[in-house]
Amino acid sequence: MTAIAPSPRTEATDPAPDSAALAGFGYRQELHRSMGRYASFAAGFSFISVLTTVFQFFAFGYSFGGGAFFWTWPAVLLGQLLVAACFAELAARYPISGAIYQWSTRLSRPAFGWFAGWIMVTGQIVVVAAAALALQMVLPAVWSGFQIVGGDPAPTTATGAANAAVLAVVLLVLTTVVNVLDNRVLSVVNRVGVTAEIIGAVLIVVLLLTHSERGGGVTLHTGGEGGAIGALLVGAFAAAYVLIGFDSAGEMSEETRNPRRTAPRTILTALLAAGVLATLMVLGGLLAAPSLTDGRLATEGLAYVLTSSLGPGVGKALLLDVALAVAVATLAIQTSATRMLFSMARDGVLPASRVLGRVSPRTGMPVAPAVVVGVAAAGLCLLNLASPEAFLAIGTTCIAMLYLAYAMVTGPMLLRRLRGGWAADAGVDELGKPLFSLGRWGLPINVLALAYGLFMTVNLAWPRAAVYDPEGGHWYFQWFTVLFLGTMLALGTAYRMLRRPAVAVQPVPEPSAAS
Repeated sequence: MTAIAPSPRTEATDPAPDSAALAGFGYRQELHRSMGRYASFAAGFSFISVLTTVFQFFAFGYSFGGGAFFWTWPAVLLGQLLVAACFAELAARYPISGAIYQWSTRLSRPAFGWFAGWIMVTGQIVVVAAAALALQMVLPAVWSGFQIVGGDPAPTTATGAANAAVLAVVLLVLTTVVNVLDNRVLSVVNRVGVTAEIIGAVLIVVLLLTHSERGGGVTLHTGGEGGAIGALLVGAFAAAYVLIGFDSAGEMSEETRNPRRTAPRTILTALLAAGVLATLMVLGGLLAAPSLTDGRLATEGLAYVLTSSLGPGVGKALLLDVALAVAVATLAIQTSATRMLFSMARDGVLPASRVLGRVSPRTGMPVAPAVVVGVAAAGLCLLNLASPEAFLAIGTTCIAMLYLAYAMVTGPMLLRRLRGGWAADAGVDELGKPLFSLGRWGLPINVLALAYGLFMTVNLAWPRAAVYDPEGGHWYFQWFTVLFLGTMLALGTAYRMLRRPAVAVQPVPEPSAAS
C-alpha cells in the first residue's frame, strides 16, 4: 500500500511537530493550528448541542414513544459510545481534516472512501439546515415578535414552518460570516457558546428535577401505534438525532495542538457529557410537565415545560440560552461540513476542487466551502415553505446519512481487524505516550458498533407513512430519506464516471509512531 500522492502544495514549510506529522500524510499545514483541548471538546459538544436537539425533537419522541421514549436515550448513547470508541482509535492514527472520508479511504479503497465522504458531507449540509430550523422551537416562545410570518408558531403548521425557514436563513448568513472570518474568532465563539450551553443545560436539569410533578413510573408508559417496540423504534429518532457529530473533534485535527492525544479523548468526553445531560433533561421534562395528556407536550415539547413549570421569567431566560446553543450548533456543524469539503477538494476529488481546496493565507479559513455549505443549507431550509412535513423529513434524512457514513468507517475497520491488519500498538502520541487503543476489546466493540449503526440506519430510513406523511398526499415526504440518499448516490456515481479524480488517495500503512 502506498501513501497519499502529494499535491504540488504538500511541502512542509512549518517546522512545528504537528505540522511535520501532517506532512507525513502528504499535506501542508494551511489551516491555522490554534485549538487546545477545550476548543476540541467544544467542537464535538457544540455539534451534538443537547439544548438545540433535545428541544427540537423532544415533542416528536414523546408523541410516538410516550414516557418510555426516555429509555431510548441510554440505549442510543451506549450504541454511539461503541462507534465513538472506534473513531477515537482512528483519530489517534489519522489526525486529518475530513475525518470520515480520510478514515474510510485509508481503511478500504479510494472509491469507497469517496462515497463515505460524499454521503457524510451531504448529510452534514442537511444537518446544518435542520439545526438552523430549530430556532423556531424557542424564539417565538420567548417573544411573539420573532414570529415574523404571523399565525401559529408551531413548526407543524404552515405559518410556523414558513417562519422557521426565515429565521434559519438569517442565522445561516451570520454563521457563514463567522466561518470565513478567522479560526480564532470561530474558536472563541464555540468555547463561549459551549460553556453557556453546559451551564444552561445543568440549570435546566436541576430546575426540572426539583419541580417534578410525578414519579419515575411515567417512563414505563408508551404511546403511538404499532405496539411498544414500534413506538420506541420511532421514539429513538430523537436520541439518534441528538447524539451525532462527536467526530467533529477529529474533523478539526489539523487545527488542534497535539491532535493524536487530544482528539481521541475529546471525541469520547464530548459524546459522554452530551449524552448524560440529554438523558437527564428528557427525564426532567417528563417528570416536571404540568400535564401528559393535554397534547401540549407532544407539540410544544420542553419549551412548554420550562415556561409552564418554571414561570415565564425563568423559562424565557433559559430559552434564550437555548437559542444561543442553536446558533453555536449551527456554526459548529457548518464548520465541520466545511472541513470535509475542503479535505476532499484538497485531494482533487470534487467538482471545482481548485476553488474549494483553497485556504485564505490571512485567516487560515477555507472560504469557498463555507459559502457553499451555507447556501446549500439555506436552500434546504426553504423546503419548509412548501410543507411543514419538510422539517421532519430534513431532520431524519440527515441522521440516516450520518449513520450510514459512520458504518462506512466501522465496516472497513472491522475487515481490517479480521484480516490481521490492525496493530494494537501503533506508536506514540505527541507526548511520547502510547496512542489511544481499545486493545483486545477492539474486535467485539467494532462488531457491535457496526451492527448498531446498520440497524439504526435502516430504522431511520424506513418509509413509515405515520411518521413522514401523517396527513397523507405527500408520498415524496414519506420516501424523502430514501429518495434523497438515492439521488446523492446517483449524482456521485455520475460524477465519478464522467471525471476521474485528479489525485488518487491510496490506503496507507499503520503509522509506527507519531512523527
